[in-house]
Amino acid sequence: KFSDVPNGLGAIAKVPAAGWFQIVLYGLYCEGTTQNWILPGGDFDFDGQYMKKMDAANKRAPGDYGWKPPLLATDDAELKKRRLNAEMANGRLAMVAIIGMFFQDGLTGSAWGDWALYTASPLR
Repeated sequence: KFSDVPNGLGAIAKVPAAGWFQIVLYGLYCEGTTQNWILPGGDFDFDGQYMKKMDAANKRAPGDYGWKPPLLATDDAELKKRRLNAEMANGRLAMVAIIGMFFQDGLTGSAWGDWALYTASPLR
């Protein structure tokens, strides 16, 4: 049941093996669909030198590995720039938020902020 899943970092242990398998499988799908890390002879581009040459030849932006997610990809340069800026801003916000949740989980034992459990709070 969902109510049996603990808050905070304790929830990681409750994810079933099939769930981790799905997460890893989707990540491998995203990485594998570009096929840019497999060289024409079947070798692998572990050091990234082949990708650097391809990026220079194709005039691609850093980080653009050719994978176009369905319903999100666009050829409009202005819309793409806006979406990438929004993605960076949201990513930065998410990093700050998760660090705050880790801190709160360590301080109170709850990632969701039940400050009633922390009576020695300097904010009181």
